Amino acid sequence: MSQDRPEPPTLLYLIKQVELASRAGLDELTRPAGLTALQYTALTVLERHPDLTAARLARNSFVTAQSMADMVTALLDRGLIDRHRDPRDRRRLVLSLTDDGRRLLDRLRPGVTALETRMLAQLPATAPAELRRLLEACRQGLGTPAEDRAS
Repeated sequence: MSQDRPEPPTLLYLIKQVELASRAGLDELTRPAGLTALQYTALTVLERHPDLTAARLARNSFVTAQSMADMVTALLDRGLIDRHRDPRDRRRLVLSLTDDGRRLLDRLRPGVTALETRMLAQLPATAPAELRRLLEACRQGLGTPAEDRAS
């Protein structure tokens, strides 16, 4: 074994493990409501950024445009989102949450909060804010995702 050999990217592996575990927990919470974790993510993106095109919603939800097309159809069919002309640019069709979509997110929020609390339970009381700050810095180091530029 050479001492010059770089360490494997264990931090990236650990981040991926946390992402997979949190997504599994989120799937478990959303499944009884008939949603996948990805559909839940899309709804929360629309909650924060109303009136997005499907393409922008796909980028902000970290899925392909094709996956988002199927997701949009399912969410439209359930009445959780609606599609309408952009009031600022009538040529564009945009998506937004319906009242039913907002109610569903409100119903799921306590479980999602509990999942986050469980994830952070082993940390000191001041660590969650510091973890958020550090993760934001890591994200900025890798480039700002499209969601931050959405409006």
